[in-house]
Amino acid sequence: MRDLDDLFEALKRSEFRSRFRLRGREAASLQQRGMDIILAHARDFVEQRLAPSEPANDGRQTPMRNHPVFVAQHATATCCRGCLEKWHGIPKGRALSDREVQYVVAVIRRWLCDQQNGGPPQSGCRGCVRKKRLPARSYGTMMVCDGLVVIG
Repeated sequence: MRDLDDLFEALKRSEFRSRFRLRGREAASLQQRGMDIILAHARDFVEQRLAPSEPANDGRQTPMRNHPVFVAQHATATCCRGCLEKWHGIPKGRALSDREVQYVVAVIRRWLCDQQNGGPPQSGCRGCVRKKRLPARSYGTMMVCDGLVVIG
């Protein structure tokens, strides 16, 4: 799992990933349903479509549109196990841990917050902030995004 600031810098440099934006129906859906409901959907999608060790239709399981989470997954390379391995260092061939599911949802949340606010996180979403460096044996940095704690 990567530091979220480093990840989002790398995503900005990707021609493919940086093209994604919430528009039309997906933006309206986020506005109408609210972040909490959309993130509940995100967790469900991640648990059903990405978390298994051998997801069905891996590489093709995430549609390109029709839900804000789907757009966010492509924008953040959390759309399939291959992208999770390449971009986030989460290996294929084993089920995602609860910590990894939390991390994926936090990545999606940060991107949605950025889109909702038209740029870096602002009011309504404090965004993800680095809280403190943890000991090396705990694998990284604790991140907090509006109360969601992620170790990454």
